[in-house]
Amino acid sequence: MTSAEAHWREDAACRVADPEEMFADSARQKRAKAVCLGCPVRTECLVDALDNREEWGVWGGMTERERRTLLRRRPHVTSWRQVLQAAGGGVPRAG
Repeated sequence: MTSAEAHWREDAACRVADPEEMFADSARQKRAKAVCLGCPVRTECLVDALDNREEWGVWGGMTERERRTLLRRRPHVTSWRQVLQAAGGGVPRAG
């Protein structure tokens, strides 16, 4: 992991958000996802969550349910960074 990869959290939009918001129940997840919309490190966040199989919270604009769906559809992916880079760096859609 490079220094830039290790420190993406310093630039995250959610660093100033209430942590409870990012781990909200389904009724409040839209607000949490809105925090991610303009985040400069959204892709890095999502890569980290997918590669590490984060089970809870909104990461990179995706809920735990959306990430589980994506992981089930692509079970053999070992590096989500490579997948996202190949797709043009965008955040994939779960549905």
